[in-house]
Amino acid sequence: MDLSRPIAPEPYGLLPRLPALAVRSDDLVDGEAMPHRHTAAGGSTSPHLAWEAPEGTRSVVVSCFDPDAPSPAGYWHWTVWDLPAGTTSLPAGAGSPDGAGLPAGARQARNDGGGVGYTGAAPPRGDHEHRYVFAVHALDVETLDLGPDPTPTSVAISALFHALARGTLTVTCRP
Repeated sequence: MDLSRPIAPEPYGLLPRLPALAVRSDDLVDGEAMPHRHTAAGGSTSPHLAWEAPEGTRSVVVSCFDPDAPSPAGYWHWTVWDLPAGTTSLPAGAGSPDGAGLPAGARQARNDGGGVGYTGAAPPRGDHEHRYVFAVHALDVETLDLGPDPTPTSVAISALFHALARGTLTVTCRP
């Protein structure tokens, strides 16, 4: 099957603008290739991420989205919400299915593979290079109050209406 298609736009560039929030990582370099250990073939270990949230932040959402997946809706690799306001980083491995590395109260949505927690990069054979956008949103509410099993898209939509600031870090992976 030929997977040729246009490159998807940068997903957050299509949303309302927000003040910038700096995101950094001990594991990832913006614009560079994703290290093997953060891919599906390398064990699907979520990367370290750190940020400085603005004054007034009451909770944080962290996500990883692949806009280049061969789907009209991209592919959500990880979504964590209701991170307490004082949270300014997540250690590598925090996205494990049991969430043991997350602060109390934080919740993880099912990724688009159907599992809870982070699932690593795995672009299909024959496809072009994919981008993996790690986004951090500082919110003005303590909880998004989304019920027991929201989709990553519903978390993203709810977060948009409470976002004070957004930062992204994008890495790539070849099939």
